[in-house]
Amino acid sequence: EVQLVGSGGGLVQPGGSTRLACATTGFSFRRADMYWVRQAPGKGPEWVSGISSGGEITNYADTVKGRFNISTDNAKNTLYLQMNSLKPEDTAVFYCAGGDYATPYAYWGQGTQVTVSS
Repeated sequence: EVQLVGSGGGLVQPGGSTRLACATTGFSFRRADMYWVRQAPGKGPEWVSGISSGGEITNYADTVKGRFNISTDNAKNTLYLQMNSLKPEDTAVFYCAGGDYATPYAYWGQGTQVTVSS
C-alpha cells in the first residue's frame, strides 16, 4: 500500500522557519520524482517545488525561490521542504506528491497545514 505521511508545519511567525517532512512507503522512492504542492484558503492548488529522483535537479516556484529548499533522504524514504523567511501569504495546506516519468503525480500525501501569522 502506498502511503505518504506529512508532518511538521503548524503556526509560524512571519519571518520564521519550519520544515515539512513526507515519509513514504509502498513505492520506489529512489526512482520517483517528488513534489510539494500547496493550496491556500479560497485558492486553487499551486505547485511549489520539485526534485528529481536522483536529487540532482530541483525547481521552485518564483514565489518561494530563495526561501524554500527541497531535499530527500533516500535512506529514510522521506521528502523534506525547509521553509525560511515565511510570509503570511505562505499560509496553506502543503501536499507532498510523487511518481515516475509516466505518472508524475501518482501518489499524494494527506496535506499538512502551515499558518504564518503573528
